[in-house]
Amino acid sequence: MCEIVKEEIFLSEQLKRTPLFDDYATYGGKTIDFGGWELPVQFSSIKEEHEAVRTKAGLFDVSHMGEIIVTGSASEAFLQKTMTNDVSKLVNGQAQYTAMCYTDGGIVDDLLVYKVEDNHYLLVVNAGNIEKDFDWMKQFVTDGVELVNKSDAYGLLALQGPLAQEILQKLTSKNLDEIGFFRFENNVEVAGKTVLISRTGYTGEDGFEIYAASNDVRDLWSHILEVGKEDGLLPCGLGARDTLRFEACLPLYGQELSKDISPLEAGLGFVVKLKKEQDFNGKTVLASQKENGVPRKSIGIEMIDKGIPRTGYPVYAGEKQIGFVTTGTQSPTLKKNIGLVLIDATFAEIGKELEVEIRNKRLKAVTVATPFYKREK
Repeated sequence: MCEIVKEEIFLSEQLKRTPLFDDYATYGGKTIDFGGWELPVQFSSIKEEHEAVRTKAGLFDVSHMGEIIVTGSASEAFLQKTMTNDVSKLVNGQAQYTAMCYTDGGIVDDLLVYKVEDNHYLLVVNAGNIEKDFDWMKQFVTDGVELVNKSDAYGLLALQGPLAQEILQKLTSKNLDEIGFFRFENNVEVAGKTVLISRTGYTGEDGFEIYAASNDVRDLWSHILEVGKEDGLLPCGLGARDTLRFEACLPLYGQELSKDISPLEAGLGFVVKLKKEQDFNGKTVLASQKENGVPRKSIGIEMIDKGIPRTGYPVYAGEKQIGFVTTGTQSPTLKKNIGLVLIDATFAEIGKELEVEIRNKRLKAVTVATPFYKREK
C-alpha cells in the first residue's frame, strides 16, 4: 500500500464522526476536517444551501456539539460561579446564551444553558472545546453538584429557515407555536422518536434544534428531509452554517471569541451580568473593563476597494496596525464584501475609513453597523 493511501486512512481513522457520517455521501456531502471531526462542508453548494435557509429551510447535522449535564442541590450556585450570565433568571423550559471566562476575563467557551427542571441543567458547548470545558468546570464542582459529559449519547439536528416550523409540524403532534424563542420542550415525539425541541439556532433565521439519542438521528434526518422536500428543504453543511451565522454576526469560538478576547471586547456585554450577587470567574477584570472601557472592540466593515477580508488579515489606520479580521467573506445575501474586525477601540466608530491588507496591498474599507443581516419578523 502506498504511503499516501496509508496516510489518508490514518487521518480518516483519527477524525471523529457523527452518527450521520455514513449518510453524507447519499446526499452528495463533501467532508472536511473541522476541529478533529470529519464533517460535510457542503452537499449541493454553499450558496444554494445559504439561500435555502434564508428563503425556505435547511437541515444541519450538528451532532458534533457537546452536551454536559449538571444536576444536584448546588447546581445553580455552581453555574452562577462558572457562567457570566445570571442562571437564576431561568425558568424550567428556558434556554440562555452565556459565556465561561478564565479569571483574566478571556473566554473559555460560549454555550447554551437549558434549565430542564430545578437542579437539572443541560449545557451545550462547542465541539472543539468539550474536553477543555469539562476539565475547566470540574475544578469548581462542590458537594451537591454532579457533572457528567453525555456528548456521545446525543445527536443534534438544526432545522432552520422561514419554513422550518411548517416542515417540523408535519412530524409531531406538539403545537410548535407553543415553543417560544429560547424556549424548549422535552420528551416530544417527532417521527416516532422522543426528543428535546428547542427554538434556537445559529443562522439568524427562525428554526429549531432537535436533541435526540445518538442512535435516533439517522431516522430523524431522513424523515425531516423527506417531508420537507416539497417545501425546498436542503441538507446543509458547515460552509453555509458559517456564512449564515456570520451575516447575523453570531460569534464563532476561535475567531470572534478566544482565551485572549473578553466577552465585552467581542460585543457580548449582554451575557455579562456584573450586578448578579454571586462572584464569577473573570468578574473583577470584566468590571474594570466595563468601568474604564475595553481596549479593543469587535465591529463590522464593508470593503470600499475590491477585495475580500479574510480571517487573520491585518487592519490598519494610516501606518498603524490596529487589529485584524476575525471573519470575512462575500455575503451571499447582501452581495457585498464584508468582515468582522477586532480593533483598537479608539477607531471603532461607525463610518471610520480603515485599510485591510489583502495579498500585500492595503485596500480601503469602512466601519458599519452590525448585524449585517436581520430577518424580518
